[in-house]
Amino acid sequence: MSSFFQYGEKVDGYDVLVLNEREARAGAGILFAIGLLSLVNAVALGHVIVTKTFISFFTLDFLIRVIQPRYSPSLLLGRIFVQNQRPEYVGATQKRFAWGIGLLLAIPMFYLLVIDFQPNPIKVLVCIICLILLFLESAFSICLGCKLFELFKKDPVTHCPGGVCEVRPKEPVQKFNKVQKIIAVITILAFSFGLYSYFTKVDSKTFLAKKVKLMMMSDEEREAYEEAKLQREFDEF
Repeated sequence: MSSFFQYGEKVDGYDVLVLNEREARAGAGILFAIGLLSLVNAVALGHVIVTKTFISFFTLDFLIRVIQPRYSPSLLLGRIFVQNQRPEYVGATQKRFAWGIGLLLAIPMFYLLVIDFQPNPIKVLVCIICLILLFLESAFSICLGCKLFELFKKDPVTHCPGGVCEVRPKEPVQKFNKVQKIIAVITILAFSFGLYSYFTKVDSKTFLAKKVKLMMMSDEEREAYEEAKLQREFDEF
């Protein structure tokens, strides 16, 4: 019974209880893929049952992760895909802290979008933040919750994802020269400007684009948009 409350696994060579980061990344990738599909399904097709089901599963999964991750459904699914890969061990404590933040985001999201379903851009933003955090973990092994954990812990944190909490010099292949920095900055700015222009300047042709554009408007812009739409319909009539 005592092993049930042991958070993490004992592994030779590690002075703290650890978890397999490869499973965590795989689980995050699975949740991100399902969450993105459910969000697109809700916005494009207007079917909210998939989104409600995903948010319910997401909340339950993170609750289990915080209590005992070895029984988390998404982590077990992730294990199926990475069970033949060499484990990458990380400290269990900081992962628990990060998943606790995920649970704090999931609980209000569960209430606002499942129990009391009244969606608006702010409520949907919480869901998008969760998807961004899942994407960062699955694609780049960036655990923002683990980084926040360092701010609250007096002792140095060890065994972070990707070894980022251990002080070590970067390899030459990990560094940017001046030209590479300029190209990276220009690329980020170009992507950001392009995304903003697409949703605000380009004439919306699809239901999804129109829905997203409408969600990004202020109350005054939305009111003016609805009045213009009614006027067009009146003129056509």
